[in-house]
Amino acid sequence: MNERLPRECELLIVGAGPAGMAAACAAADHGISVVVIDDNPAPGGQIWRGGPRVNLPPRARALRERFERLPGLRLCSATRVIDAPTPRRLLVEREHDAGVIDYHRLLLCTGARERLLPFPGWTLPGVTGAGGLQALIKGGLTVRGERIAIAGSGPLLLACAATVRAQRGRLVALAEQAPWSELASFTMELWRWPAKLAQAIALASPRYRAASRLIEALGERRLEAVVIESLGERREIACDRLACGFGLVANTELAQLLGCALGERGISVDQHQATSVAGVYAAGECTGPGGSELALIEGRIAGLAAADQYPLAAALSRRRARWQAFAAQLEQHFALDSSRLPPRRATTLVCRCEEVTLGELETHSDWRRAKLASRCGMGACQGRVCAAATAQLFGWPPPPPRPPLSPARIDSLLLGGMKEVQE
Repeated sequence: MNERLPRECELLIVGAGPAGMAAACAAADHGISVVVIDDNPAPGGQIWRGGPRVNLPPRARALRERFERLPGLRLCSATRVIDAPTPRRLLVEREHDAGVIDYHRLLLCTGARERLLPFPGWTLPGVTGAGGLQALIKGGLTVRGERIAIAGSGPLLLACAATVRAQRGRLVALAEQAPWSELASFTMELWRWPAKLAQAIALASPRYRAASRLIEALGERRLEAVVIESLGERREIACDRLACGFGLVANTELAQLLGCALGERGISVDQHQATSVAGVYAAGECTGPGGSELALIEGRIAGLAAADQYPLAAALSRRRARWQAFAAQLEQHFALDSSRLPPRRATTLVCRCEEVTLGELETHSDWRRAKLASRCGMGACQGRVCAAATAQLFGWPPPPPRPPLSPARIDSLLLGGMKEVQE
């Protein structure tokens, strides 16, 4: 039987990735009672996700071990937030129960998700995100001997390729859309972060091709081949899987529901990682994707600030600035170039849940009109995939979230006193 959900705490942290674990350790060290809720079965987030095929780095193992032994910490795994019914209160749900948790301070470490862009054939079985394929492999998927193509932009492509090679998959294409000039500029800056330079060298692959564009995925019932354009030449490459990476999108739905202001890349925070809402902090990828090093530092600063340890938090500001500079380099050199995105077709599905095509959306001027006319974004994912896609394709601002944040049971919603349910 599951342990009962806590009813209150001094610091409630949403997310048990690197930022959430670092924050919990920093706050608990100063006597704060901490509750961490996470929708995964174990702490670590997406980057340090456990599984039968996972060999976590020493730093991740050390932090997880410390986190799991913290006195005064309560971890609620497989628990998701579905609403914020009143100030300083969250409604959460698990498989068999739900509850309301009152908090004095709240820290959002909600991470980021992959940006999936539609292109011809992207809904074929065998096509996933680059991070999604890594998660499947960590979860036990066998790719030994399979022909795998990887395309898109950013270092995640190289990390995915390394995972494939480690599991004896056959890498048949590794297509990066950024030109060689951008890659060279980025590499020239890596001396400022020696560990990242060493990592880049370790992940290098002879299959890596810059200035390459994914055109389409081909197949009848599942993926059979991809078409990739490089230096003006299009090649059809037979493969069993295609992993795409078009960058990350910060998870800001809960922050928006609480009324937190957003910046260009995620939740807006000050030097103490405090949001625009009193008592609410944010750290890690939800404030702007930047990697695990930045998430760890931001998490520690946020945990210390939530425990009123401001001088200790301020002492970490230079380290945070160093990794923020690295994140800025990534954003600059791996920015998506619209001229190198997969070509559009009117028949390509954008909203998989409601089967809405690109052609249906092109007749509208903004997300709201498109949603009302086509049901785009009204399916199971609640627009988490197609809203980010339309933001990239049409420049439509992402829609504000409405409770519940994810599909929930009626008895769970009644605990939060949702007006719509009561009526």
